[in-house]
Amino acid sequence: MKPDAIVYTSNTGFTAQYARLLGAATGLPVYALEDAKGQLPPSSSIIYLGWLMAGKVQGYKKAAGQFDIRAVCGVGMGVTGSQMQDVRKANPIPDFTPVFTMQGGFDISKLKGVYKFMMTIMAKTAGRGLADKKDRTPEEDMMLELLQHGGNHVTPENLKAVLEWYESI
Repeated sequence: MKPDAIVYTSNTGFTAQYARLLGAATGLPVYALEDAKGQLPPSSSIIYLGWLMAGKVQGYKKAAGQFDIRAVCGVGMGVTGSQMQDVRKANPIPDFTPVFTMQGGFDISKLKGVYKFMMTIMAKTAGRGLADKKDRTPEEDMMLELLQHGGNHVTPENLKAVLEWYESI
């Protein structure tokens, strides 16, 4: 049975972009988590998208308490398709629920408060470590570019695995 909707939590807009792209590709309605409770019946089946912080899918726990989550998509700075086992372990996601990760982007100017402070420190320390590394991988080069200059890596192609799963159910 196909999900009823797409629900998301976004901090700087990259997860919202993916939610809208996924909604356009599937024809499913898209709701921010704070709006979904008033718009969707309790226990509606959803695809949930949340931004990643230290492997945690933000908003997942709240969404799981309100809806039947059929798939979880974490949006972070890492390469699409990476860290899926780490995300599953860091969150109470059941083994039968598919987990996907997509590379979003980084824009320090959109962060506020403690998140801005934490990411400023992380960008400096991790960026310095990557910059000093001799044999960086292409993924590490991409991460260094994001940390130093920001950027948006949201693309429809990054939804390929999610859309293949959706078409298969």
